[in-house]
Amino acid sequence: MDNAIVATHPHTHETAVAAEHEHVVLPQHRHHFETKEQQREAATFGMWLFLLTEIMFFGGLFFAYLLYRNWYHDAFVVSSNQLSIPLGAANTAILITSGFFMALGVWAAEVQKKGLLVLFLVLTTFFGVAFLGIKAVEYHEKWEKHHIPGAHFDVSQFINPQAYGLKEKPLAPDMAQKTQVFFFLYFAMTGMHAFHMILGIGLLFWLTWRANRGEFSSGYVAPIENFGLYWHFVDIVWLFLFPLLYLINRHPGY
Repeated sequence: MDNAIVATHPHTHETAVAAEHEHVVLPQHRHHFETKEQQREAATFGMWLFLLTEIMFFGGLFFAYLLYRNWYHDAFVVSSNQLSIPLGAANTAILITSGFFMALGVWAAEVQKKGLLVLFLVLTTFFGVAFLGIKAVEYHEKWEKHHIPGAHFDVSQFINPQAYGLKEKPLAPDMAQKTQVFFFLYFAMTGMHAFHMILGIGLLFWLTWRANRGEFSSGYVAPIENFGLYWHFVDIVWLFLFPLLYLINRHPGY
């Protein structure tokens, strides 16, 4: 009888082994990955490589700023005093808060809480938009003061600051022209940061739409995790920009 059973099912052991190595194919699982863990690790590695290129890009801007600041120190000091510390500090607090909600969003995705994930993504988006709103106010102020580099850039308040009620040391005309270098780097650095914010907010709308459909409620969290890395990188860049542009060598009362 036992022999008959064995003879009837000669491939029982082989079938069990094959089933053990068979993996479940999810809709998000790409065919060229053996397991979802391998796909997740590859996506995370790719994000870190991307962030490495971003570090090199912003690192070049930081190096250029520090180099020119050393060459044209007086022009950079008086230019920095034209930036609003309250607005810059408010944006710092807003961006840190946005990063906090993004971290909570990653946690909500990992514990598969759909409602909280959607809420935290919406809050992350809200504070990101608030950051851009304040930055737009700052840019408008620079436009009104003719501090946008180019043909209409005005150096008169740097040459004769007392006429504008500024407690600054007057600059020689040639040094006053170097204030354009500061504002060029200011717009380049904060503008690229704002561009990354705009891209991030666009992705947040897309991720929120997908989260509301329940796509991240079954253990598939790689897009949320990798976007969290990107958003925190944007936060960190601003944490360097704020002291570098707004705080170094500020005079009392500004």
